[in-house]
Amino acid sequence: MPTYRLSGERLAKAAAVKGDLSGYAIAKRTGLNQTTLSRLRRGMARPATKTLLALSAAYNISVDELIEQQPENSEAAGGPAPTASSERPTQTA
Repeated sequence: MPTYRLSGERLAKAAAVKGDLSGYAIAKRTGLNQTTLSRLRRGMARPATKTLLALSAAYNISVDELIEQQPENSEAAGGPAPTASSERPTQTA
């Protein structure tokens, strides 16, 4: 099953149009957490639907333009499996 990630490049271009040149500026405009945005932009997490909708609304860009498909074998290539940005890892005892 294909997976999707945020296109950091497309987000940066759309944000720059509004004058938002930093992660802080994007976070401030969208109300999203800076750490979450950083992880999304680096491909370390998958965006939650509400995150994509917030970015889409803030920068007048479609959700389709904000995401890109990851190769199906990206997890097998040794990279960590991204988690949804709205989920926190749980610890088990």
